[in-house]
Amino acid sequence: MELPVVYQKAKEQVFKIWTTLQPLLTVHVGLASSAKAIIILEQCGKNKGYQEMDACGFHPEGGCCMLDGPEKIESTINMKTLWKNISMEGIDIIFSRDAGRYICDYTYYTSLYYGKGRAAFIHVPLLSKSVTADFLGKALQTIILEMLKQCGEERE
Repeated sequence: MELPVVYQKAKEQVFKIWTTLQPLLTVHVGLASSAKAIIILEQCGKNKGYQEMDACGFHPEGGCCMLDGPEKIESTINMKTLWKNISMEGIDIIFSRDAGRYICDYTYYTSLYYGKGRAAFIHVPLLSKSVTADFLGKALQTIILEMLKQCGEERE
């Protein structure tokens, strides 16, 4: 599902995902246009600091995702472990604790909030000659399968 670059609409869609589909895990993928051949595994979402305007010229009230939410929410997926265990030829994978205070971080925090931490966020680079859609798809599949293994271990 593609989410709009609009805070309120993204929040509504994420809420709908969690309430109607009730997934074991939700994995969000966002574009890190400045990154070249780098996949970034984000560990946590932040609640405050959203001052940049979205595609409709708005930003959240008080620059905040959830007025009653904690300052940050960690994913139940251990991204650092994932980062250490996965390597792919032709692309760097890095670990991050700051998804950037725009729609990506906002969506991630919202999903972590509604999903009680059972969400993940992956920043990917623009497609290029070296990072094709097929290559990126295979990389994401490998990463998501590792995430699902962690979910399985958690449930045992």
